[in-house]
Amino acid sequence: LLALDVVEESQSNWLKAIHDAVTNPPPPAHVPSGLTATLRPYQETGFQWLANLRRAGLGGVLADDMGLGKTVQTLAMILDERQHRGEVDLGPWIVVAPTSVVANWAAEARKFTPGLRVATVEATTKRRAQSLALMAHNVDVLITSYTLLRLEHEEYAALNPTGMILDEAQQAKNPASKTFTSLLKVGAPVTFAITGTPMENNLTELWAMFALVSPGLLGSVKQFRERVQKPIEKGGEQVGEHMALLRRRIAPFLLRRTKGLVASELPDKQEQIMEVELAPAHRRLYDRQLQRERQRVLHLADDMDHNRVEVLSALTRLRQLSIDPKLVAEDSRAPSSKLDALLPLLQEASGEGHRTLVFSQFTRYIHMIAARLDAEGISYYYLDGTTPRRAKVIEAFAEGDDPVFLISLKAGGVGLNLTMADYVVLTDPWWNPAVEEQAVDRTHRIGQTRNVHVYRLVSQNTIEEKVLALQDSKRQLVSGVLAEDGAGKAAGAGSGAVGGARLTSEDLRMLLE
Repeated sequence: LLALDVVEESQSNWLKAIHDAVTNPPPPAHVPSGLTATLRPYQETGFQWLANLRRAGLGGVLADDMGLGKTVQTLAMILDERQHRGEVDLGPWIVVAPTSVVANWAAEARKFTPGLRVATVEATTKRRAQSLALMAHNVDVLITSYTLLRLEHEEYAALNPTGMILDEAQQAKNPASKTFTSLLKVGAPVTFAITGTPMENNLTELWAMFALVSPGLLGSVKQFRERVQKPIEKGGEQVGEHMALLRRRIAPFLLRRTKGLVASELPDKQEQIMEVELAPAHRRLYDRQLQRERQRVLHLADDMDHNRVEVLSALTRLRQLSIDPKLVAEDSRAPSSKLDALLPLLQEASGEGHRTLVFSQFTRYIHMIAARLDAEGISYYYLDGTTPRRAKVIEAFAEGDDPVFLISLKAGGVGLNLTMADYVVLTDPWWNPAVEEQAVDRTHRIGQTRNVHVYRLVSQNTIEEKVLALQDSKRQLVSGVLAEDGAGKAAGAGSGAVGGARLTSEDLRMLLE
């Protein structure tokens, strides 16, 4: 009931702001003095869009592609608000970001808006020397993580914030999560979501995003699922019309620019799938495990909701076995087919003076790659979620000349600017193509001067090839909702493969066939 009250109050405030903005539009914004960056034309447009929404008391979703400078556009908007706030007695802006990105936000604020007073929250009250209220006193921007805000959302709400910025806002994509509820309860009068991937898996994530920034725009989650999500995910002849209607509804509160549209000066990105043929011993192990999982799991497909954990565990074992037998059986003597294909690629790239980011979602596999590089005398840096002094490791790679940076997909997929590298290797495909694209964009972003080469290692005739097929269906859904009308109709009309995010019994049978 408490959560519902919060939603109802925010919807009322949002509708009032809409009415006021229509009857008394705010004056247009100009780039504030004190910004030490020269905004590119599209960045200035983005700043004005953010600032005009903020002046109207409205939020929105800035969904530019990764690497186009969303942070500097947002900081310019905050600086504009600080310079035109008048006598309004409100607290700081609260910037909420993944833990790995908090330090980067502070550094960007010092660089681009040195006139803003910035504080960073690095621990809960029990481990801090100061209370949150004391830290936020006379501060313009308070930067914290999703984890810390979730644990102490009441304290953040008590700060009476001017507004809230949700960086990498896909972190709050689940409306049933504590993170989503905590962000609602902060009760910020204006919220902006900053993300290159406003929808990663399904339309419910899009609803959650707009429930935070434009409460009431898409109705309740139940209404949205019945009237929008189901008709689109069901496919059929009218799916294009449903997508077009959804796009028109969210258009005033969503700004999305792609690299191809606004950053034509970026060098090319060349992508290639490297098919890896499993060695005979590796192939025998995989085929044997596939038969076992078929017999054990296929009969569970009729009740996917009840058996989801067991099904996903089986699929994970197959995916690991596709990568390397030792991920499933540490004592296996079967050859590491992918490592045998990866090593020559890294040797050739480093020999030609290239620097390479190597991503895997399995930290154990990254350790295995590291051991092979040690044996071959190839120097590298390493980063996963347990790496201490993360910023020092990133700085060392950026300023050094070691040819390889091994990174776990979860720890390094966001918040890094690594334009000194120009090769990217994704050693294992992930269900969600947006996560992979975020990893690639660590180097294919503003500041890159060389062509970027992306290699996806995919084991032939394994579940990995089926994962790529599922990725394509998710790309169709995202492009159908976020594209312009013409492109969206082409992507969505008549497509029965749009599909939702949750693994269906049909998906399972396809993966195990």
